[in-house]
Amino acid sequence: MRAMVLPAPGRPLEERQVQLPDPDSHQLRLRVSACAVCRTDLHVVDGDLADPKLPLIPGHEIVGTIDALGDHVEGWRLGERAGVPWLGWTCGACRYCAQGRENLCDRARFTGYQLDGGYAEYAVADARYCFRLPPEYDDRHAAPLLCAGLIGARALRAAGDAEVLGFYGFGAAAHLIAQVACHEGRRVLAFTRPGDSGAQRFAQELGAAWAGGSDRPSPEPLDAAILFAPVGPLVPAALRAVRKGGTVVCAGIHMSDIPAFPYAILWGERVIRSVANLTRADAEAFLALAPRVPVHTSIEPFPLVRANQALQALREGRLNGAAVLDCR
Repeated sequence: MRAMVLPAPGRPLEERQVQLPDPDSHQLRLRVSACAVCRTDLHVVDGDLADPKLPLIPGHEIVGTIDALGDHVEGWRLGERAGVPWLGWTCGACRYCAQGRENLCDRARFTGYQLDGGYAEYAVADARYCFRLPPEYDDRHAAPLLCAGLIGARALRAAGDAEVLGFYGFGAAAHLIAQVACHEGRRVLAFTRPGDSGAQRFAQELGAAWAGGSDRPSPEPLDAAILFAPVGPLVPAALRAVRKGGTVVCAGIHMSDIPAFPYAILWGERVIRSVANLTRADAEAFLALAPRVPVHTSIEPFPLVRANQALQALREGRLNGAAVLDCR
């Protein structure tokens, strides 16, 4: 099969012919139709996340049709559509798994990082971590729901009942979750790369009450801030923007170093917290919610062989919404 393969961190992906994978007893094999491109893919490709499987097929927002089933798979049929997210396997036995906090499993393995992912014509995945997708979305528009949507929704829940929300970074995740927040009656303020008027217009088109550069002070106190941009210096900026008792949610799996900041901007029972991965309950809840809002996914399609160009567009901030690879 054809795949885009990472030979080593920091190197461009290479188009290769690789062996068609066979599912093990608990896996599905998907004929991949679409795979969205996530900032976490950039962290893997650029070497920000240590010790990936090598060589590696990246990609963890996978949509495809089941063409093979492992012997012990139940509840799925050949020909069904399925989606595969970042969290690809958990032990099911540790204290975190037993508490329903499988996103924190110490033995967890991740799609497109420790497991081959969806930048390919076929992919295999643990049937426990495959999900049925809302029929209202075609394959390309469903793909960003599987990470940008799922992690964004978990970050929104971590912000609690905040009425005034600041989003720092307005890419794939923020453009989906802004729609959910506005649907819930919250007020969204979007902080973009300084000077990025295109992203600011995009945010306002999706319901943001205000949009401006992240170098500007907030026009009003925030109840909570969600950092989608993996930029450590935005943490103290967001702390200065949130009112007492407010929460700053760091939504990415990787972030540049957070600089030292005075205790005074944390004092007043402000909270900094991270969001790690997702649970199956997160996935089921958000995939049921998305068509009810409805959440509209803005995508820019790329053929599979142009995965490097899609990653570069994301790296340079040239996308409004999400890049999606057409893998057919």
